Amino acid sequence: MKCIINRRAQFSASHRYWLPELSEAENIARFGACTRAPGHGHNYVLYVSMLGDLDEYGMVLNLSDVKRVIKQEVTSQLDFSYLNDVWEEFQQTLPTTEAIAHTIWNRLAPHLPLTRIQLFEHPELWADYYGNNMEAYLTISTHFSAAHRLARPDLSYEENCEIYGKCARPNGHGHNYHLEVTIKGEIDPRTGMIADLVAFQKAVDDQVVEPFDHTFLNKDIAYFAEVVPTAENIAIHIRDLLQAPIQQIGAQLYKVKLIESPNNSCEVYCETPQELTAIATQREPALAQA
Repeated sequence: MKCIINRRAQFSASHRYWLPELSEAENIARFGACTRAPGHGHNYVLYVSMLGDLDEYGMVLNLSDVKRVIKQEVTSQLDFSYLNDVWEEFQQTLPTTEAIAHTIWNRLAPHLPLTRIQLFEHPELWADYYGNNMEAYLTISTHFSAAHRLARPDLSYEENCEIYGKCARPNGHGHNYHLEVTIKGEIDPRTGMIADLVAFQKAVDDQVVEPFDHTFLNKDIAYFAEVVPTAENIAIHIRDLLQAPIQQIGAQLYKVKLIESPNNSCEVYCETPQELTAIATQREPALAQA
């Protein structure tokens, strides 16, 4: 039986974004405050995912061995280091979140049956790498506060209450929405980036956060005058708003996750991941027989 196990590790390190072939003005224009010498630091959190068969002891791998390998190959070398100097890979590629995740994969792959490396630079920025050449995923998280009412205009108040419950009350209610936006692209071998992080953040702020924040979605966002602003519909609209701006910065929008409350969230993709296709294919025969 196949099983994926995950191991968490952490390290603290500093880095600097600076390309010697660019002028000071060009570096500042491209990397902003990240160019400041001697650099800045983060408390990185690393998740290593591994796939394997369960053995007779009920384990995929001995976690003591996994811990030792991660420490030996990664954390003991990176902890309290200046990333630009510690590994030779970062002499050619800037140590961005996605480039570090890619390099950690390459360091661990000879020793562990990896399926994913996930690296958090901080709680609102992380990268995922799955071993697919130079392709990586980068996620930023942000938030906005808004009110909405769930009700279809073609239905009576009583009918809407049957469908949407308290959410159909006429004066609406509010949420502190948490938004995660994931892009994918090829890691640039020099900058270490799949897209300009500042431009990525600006696209999300300009298209979503600023227009949506502190609004009554049904009344202030034209799209929701005719569309019920459920979490699902909001996520779909955000996906549609972001696809073109993300493409303009040289990446591809991959996923939008909207967390409406600690109990409710939804995810929408720009293309159906293979694992979701497989699940849907498995369910279709069962649904047909029902």
